[in-house]
Amino acid sequence: MKKINATIIEQKYLIEDIFSMWLKCPDITDEAHSGQFVNLYTKDSSRLLPRPISICDVNREEGLLRIVYRTAGEGTRQFSTLKSGDNIEVTGPVGNGYELNASKAVLMGGGIGIPPMLLLAKELSEKGLSRDDIAVVLGFRDGTFLVDEFEKIATVYISSDSGSVGIKGNVIDATKHYDITGDMIYACGPKPMLRAIQQYSSENSIKTQISLEERMACGIGACLACVTRTTEVDEHSQVKNRRICVDGPVFYAEEVEL
Repeated sequence: MKKINATIIEQKYLIEDIFSMWLKCPDITDEAHSGQFVNLYTKDSSRLLPRPISICDVNREEGLLRIVYRTAGEGTRQFSTLKSGDNIEVTGPVGNGYELNASKAVLMGGGIGIPPMLLLAKELSEKGLSRDDIAVVLGFRDGTFLVDEFEKIATVYISSDSGSVGIKGNVIDATKHYDITGDMIYACGPKPMLRAIQQYSSENSIKTQISLEERMACGIGACLACVTRTTEVDEHSQVKNRRICVDGPVFYAEEVEL
């Protein structure tokens, strides 16, 4: 984990308060893996705590790292005002990412849990999985983003709350509707979605890795503000809790209680 002053190469507005930012940070990019995140710091001295944002993509040859984030508060709103050439303090990569142990993968992303699925899909493709071996099931509210990038390397299925894009429903509805199967589910999204996936994977005996979204304070494992209940006793805390920021954010579904 390194803290550096990264240069913003590009920032774009995508849709509905969703922004895409490319950062020049080769020291972080060299070690980055799907499912991990970075901590970004505002220039506002009254806001000392970082904002954790999932890694969406990397370009290792050019030392570039991409995040796609939603402006959910003042900190991320400040990020959205930055432009090419500006600098921002970044710590990363943080956490444990996804294990690339699938031969036929089902990637489920909902809302702002969609961006980290892109790097995962690329890593699975680089590992040798074909487009037909990578099913990406995306859940949107209304409009879409990143779909064209997923379609280059995976078979994409879409659901939305309103039915304005894809089928009406959630990612589980889409998985059932299109009869999508695989030997590993990878998921990232809001807790209700992950809870439904946890139940679905248990009922269908499919191994599943989930990335938990949680409010964090320090983002480096020191404050214990982002713990989650687990089914086994943690060696660090000696209780059935684990720190999402450094022990996760990715866990196997059977390891955690949602």
